[in-house]
Amino acid sequence: MAARSIGSLTVSFGLVAIPVKLYSATESSRAISFNMLHKADGSRLKQQYLCVKEGVPVERDDIVKGYEFAKDQYVIFTPEELKAMEEAGSHSADISEFVPLDTVDPVYFDKAYYLAPDKGGAKPYALFTRALRESHRCALGRWAARGKQYIVMIRAVEDGLVMQQLLYADEVRSIRELEIPRTEVKEGELKLAHQLIEQQSSQVFDPALYKDEVRARIEAAIQKKVEGQEITLAEGAETGGAQVIDLMEALRASLERKGAGPARQLSAKPQPLEAYAGNGTTLPQAARTPEEEPAMQQQARKPPRRAPAVEPAETAQPAARSRARK
Repeated sequence: MAARSIGSLTVSFGLVAIPVKLYSATESSRAISFNMLHKADGSRLKQQYLCVKEGVPVERDDIVKGYEFAKDQYVIFTPEELKAMEEAGSHSADISEFVPLDTVDPVYFDKAYYLAPDKGGAKPYALFTRALRESHRCALGRWAARGKQYIVMIRAVEDGLVMQQLLYADEVRSIRELEIPRTEVKEGELKLAHQLIEQQSSQVFDPALYKDEVRARIEAAIQKKVEGQEITLAEGAETGGAQVIDLMEALRASLERKGAGPARQLSAKPQPLEAYAGNGTTLPQAARTPEEEPAMQQQARKPPRRAPAVEPAETAQPAARSRARK
């Protein structure tokens, strides 16, 4: 089914004006929603607003909007006052600057729209798209709609343009607000992590590889209900596992699970055999070499060293007095 335009506007920069059609890039209607029903007879429920002070329902004509500037203190605005403060809708996205595409943090991304050339706009549209792509830049500007003013970013994708609404600076929290401790990373751990990343890397992001399993499960349950079938409630799979104590061993195990070669080649400097001998610690299998294996077997056959005997307190004290007299 052909995409349906939700509006039209003009992209303006300098003396250039590009008429475009606006298309929603996402499908909000795909979300599954449930209605509130009366448990007794299954009929729909309607929402009512109750006055907290009087405890009675309030009709829509008697509802006004107010802003709480202090606890339980409001300033009231009439519909006319609110309407006067709204931004008048504009039919143009006015470009104010061009910046490198990779300087815009995706954390600012909001709703996205596709732009297609409108009547008479094919040539400037193609020119603008190619210029953005080859310069590796995006256009930033403002656009007013639905009574609000938005920051928008226009960028080239494949054969067209995407207009991305951006959040304002005060709508995004800084990561510096988080108390993230500075932790030293060992070179061996870093090499293993790099190898694990390379092992699971792909050249491009393919969204088709990721399916919404929760949505599919809900849709299947709805269909069973419609067909009059009973739904069997299955227990969820247990998540998590044993606590990871050794980060290096966890990285090696992850590599071996993915079919990697010997992880020891990228590990940190191995501990000498003497470091493991006689202290009750077994050399990790992934860290052993063929030369070390016989030595470990021979070491395992040796009886454990006994700790030196401690003299009883009764015999130790006279001996100490004897030495003191000498």
